[in-house]
Amino acid sequence: MNSIRIALQKNVHQLRKFHKCMAVCQNEVSASMADKMTIPVPEGVDKPVSAKIDKIAQDITGLTLIEVAELSDVLKKRLNLPDAPIMPVGGFAAAPKQEDDEPEAPKAVQSAFTVKLVKFEDSKKVALIKEIKNLLPGTNLVQAKKFVESVPVVVKADLPKDEAENLKEALIKVGGVIEIS
Repeated sequence: MNSIRIALQKNVHQLRKFHKCMAVCQNEVSASMADKMTIPVPEGVDKPVSAKIDKIAQDITGLTLIEVAELSDVLKKRLNLPDAPIMPVGGFAAAPKQEDDEPEAPKAVQSAFTVKLVKFEDSKKVALIKEIKNLLPGTNLVQAKKFVESVPVVVKADLPKDEAENLKEALIKVGGVIEIS
């Protein structure tokens, strides 16, 4: 019995030392983390500026135009910055137009085409349904039948010209009346 009491006393003593050590370490870590961590600024509120930056901004806003030009020259020399091109006050000057020169409007070239099923021949309806089923991935016969019966309907959109022409020919062969736009 005495051995258990002695073991518990040593363990309690060691536990107290450990607890004190953890409390001290935790305080040190939280103090060091408080210096490193910053609370994010909510939206719509200006971010606080350090006192040094604020003082520099106040000094610059107090300068005259000539002093600003001198400051700019000094900073360019010290930071090795190239001179920026100066824009004219009115922006880019437009060249005067001659009356004889009429600009030709570039013609818009259509690059995407839409294939639309407008009508179909009733005698070739079954063949058209099968072709639609093959052309539209993930379509079963029932969906293809409803698709064909709901004319006019867009078969495919945003196709290149050659692909649209091939699709048109395939559908015309099975009895469809196609419109490409």
